[in-house]
This record gives sequence, structure tokens and C-alpha cells, in this order.
Amino acid sequence: WLLIRGLRTLPARLERITNTTREVLTFLKQHPRIDTILFPLDESFPQYSLAKEQMRGASGLLTITLKAGTAESITRFCEALKHFSMAVSWGGYESLVIPKCAGFSPAQFDPGNTEHQYIRIYTGLEDPQYLINDLAQALES
Repeated sequence: WLLIRGLRTLPARLERITNTTREVLTFLKQHPRIDTILFPLDESFPQYSLAKEQMRGASGLLTITLKAGTAESITRFCEALKHFSMAVSWGGYESLVIPKCAGFSPAQFDPGNTEHQYIRIYTGLEDPQYLINDLAQALES
């Protein structure tokens, strides 16, 4: 019953999440502290043409790296977010964030390995400006 009920609103939720993600993406692309953004339907994505060929839309999941890609700066950014929960339950209504380095001990973190610097962001159903304001204040922390 819950599955059927959720499927009825899925198109509206996906449209909202896609639009929110695009606005967040536009903000992040212009921010000086952001080094890399990975999102399949962004023109700068290495396999953009393949993604565009195979996909009509994308989820609210994207990956960023910060210019100062230390474990401390990544952790500070994620902990400064007030409206993103630190969790890995993608696909729901709430916005989430998880740094890849959360799974590493300090000795395991390799600042030269870009993948260790990944921060996964999922945008939910919240107002885009609400999320952008939160990201902006966290990036300034």
C-alpha cells in the first residue's frame, strides 16, 4: 500500500528534486571554494554525452570536492551544514550529505587521492534557496 501511494507522487517529487539540484549545481559551479562537481547531466561531466544519450533526467545526487581538500576542511564543511543531515539514505524527501572520508581513520585519508575528498550531496524536496543559503554559510565556515 505504501509503495503504491508513493509511486503516485513520484513524478512530481522527481521533478522538484531535479529542479532543486540544478539550482544548487548552478550555485556550486560559481563558488570559489568548489574544485570539482560530478553530476551526469552537467556539461562539464566527463561522460556528459553518454549520460544525455541514456538519461532523460537525473536524481538529486551529486559529488563535490573542495579546493582545500583536507580531511579537516571537508569535515568542517559537512558539520557546518544545518539543513543537510549526515546520512546515506538517498532518494527520500530530505537533503543529505556524507563525506567519503567519514569512513576513514586519519591515517587512511590520502589528500592526494581525489576520491578520498569526495562529498556526496543529495538534494531533497526543500526549497532550493534554503539549501543554497545553507551551503553558502557552510562553505564560508
